[in-house]
Amino acid sequence: MTAVVRGTVRGVDRALLGVAGLALLAVGGAVLAAGLGLGVPSWWPWSGPDDVLLGASARTRWKDEVWWWPAVIGGLALLVVLALWWLLAQFRRARLAEVLIDSGDGEGALLRGRALEAVLEREAESLDGVARAQVLLTGRRTAPRARIALLLEPYASPGGTLTRLTDEALAHARDSAGLKELPTETRLRAVRHGARRVT
Repeated sequence: MTAVVRGTVRGVDRALLGVAGLALLAVGGAVLAAGLGLGVPSWWPWSGPDDVLLGASARTRWKDEVWWWPAVIGGLALLVVLALWWLLAQFRRARLAEVLIDSGDGEGALLRGRALEAVLEREAESLDGVARAQVLLTGRRTAPRARIALLLEPYASPGGTLTRLTDEALAHARDSAGLKELPTETRLRAVRHGARRVT
């Protein structure tokens, strides 16, 4: 159920972004066309480079009202906060909180996602040539996915390390959690090291 809601929210988010982007593109294009003196529809409020967005009467209509400036400042502050919240939400990855394990009795058991991540990290870091490992579980609790970032020592073989990670750490995680599969995206990066001086 949670995965369905999350997928729906993601779909609505993308649809709203697409509509907002198209609207902004259309308005921006029309304003640019009017500014360049190109033909614009008769209903368009700005028809040339000398037109203004707000006329004098529109700008000064409510300036003497007590509520006007607090409402304007509050509305703009709310827009800024919502925009920042949305921006930060784009960078946040959906971490899997728990993994459903088939216990064989028809009930099932829940394994904390962070516990499985920690075990995978420790086992990956124990592999020869791995300086550091970071694991992030995503997906659904019945079908988890793993993202692994490995920092390799200069002498490490990327192919050999990836094979050992698949055959050892990931195989153990699949077996212990009773998973048929654990799709994994692995990123390899080498430790920066200075050049050796040869004499």
